[in-house]
Amino acid sequence: MSTTAKPVKVHQHIRRKPSDIVFDTCIYIFFGLFTLLCLFPFYYLFINTISANDAVTSGRVNFYPIGIHFQNYVALKDVADLGSSVIVTIARTIIGTALMVIVSAWAGFLVTKQKMWRRSFWYRALVITMYFNAGLIPWYMNMLMLGLTNNFLAYILPGMIAPYNIILVKTYIESIPASLEESAVIDGAGTPTVFLKIILPLSVPILATISIFGAVGNWNSFQDSLLLMSGRPDMYTLQHRLYVYLNQSSNLAALVSGSGSLSTQAAENMLNSRVIKYTVSMVTIVPILLVYPFMQRYFVKGIMLGAVKG
Repeated sequence: MSTTAKPVKVHQHIRRKPSDIVFDTCIYIFFGLFTLLCLFPFYYLFINTISANDAVTSGRVNFYPIGIHFQNYVALKDVADLGSSVIVTIARTIIGTALMVIVSAWAGFLVTKQKMWRRSFWYRALVITMYFNAGLIPWYMNMLMLGLTNNFLAYILPGMIAPYNIILVKTYIESIPASLEESAVIDGAGTPTVFLKIILPLSVPILATISIFGAVGNWNSFQDSLLLMSGRPDMYTLQHRLYVYLNQSSNLAALVSGSGSLSTQAAENMLNSRVIKYTVSMVTIVPILLVYPFMQRYFVKGIMLGAVKG
């Protein structure tokens, strides 16, 4: 009667030198301090928005909040046009990012096909746009002739074609085994079916990666709103509105403090223009920061796999 010997697990203990321990400790300390330096500006911004107005004015709020209250955030609902800017920014972020991802995925897939008509020409033309452009004035004149000034489509249409993202998707798709697509073609699948049923499900990491790029770019967009929406204040993006508020924070403070819907304490807390700047800035940056944790697990994978081939 034969018996099957069970494999014996061998635990190897690597002896570390004192110099290795010291080096690792220094690395951990360095990156720990670096992380704190990166996080502290956001923390400082937040504690100033929830601290008492007199404490912020006197500069006593540095490492912890004083006289905690949240009336600053509640009072922002009474600020004119802020709500419309939030809606416009959310709409352009969702719609613009979704369309950019769809176009980038489809274009990146097409330029990997040898049978595409003049594939090399179109791909090179796409890459050239990353290095050369006509400049700001021709760009504005072009948008004016296309009727995209004071038009919400100005936020959507130009951003649908993102050369860098298309290149990332193309490189990622080229890393997918060609045998998967070949077997689908043998079974009778056409190009759209291959794209929808095989390529898209396997490209989730890179699509999540370019989604982060697109969402951050759309949310933080400022120049197009500043130049193209001069006649439509209701179409200002949140970043443009923040720019206006930072330049008019004193008037904004008077507006908010004069609102009849606020209590006396809330009005006193909103009198300081510095608090106005901090509060609006916090409202502007926090939503987009919350996107990254949900996409982080795809981000590194997508970038690394998309960078294997050139």
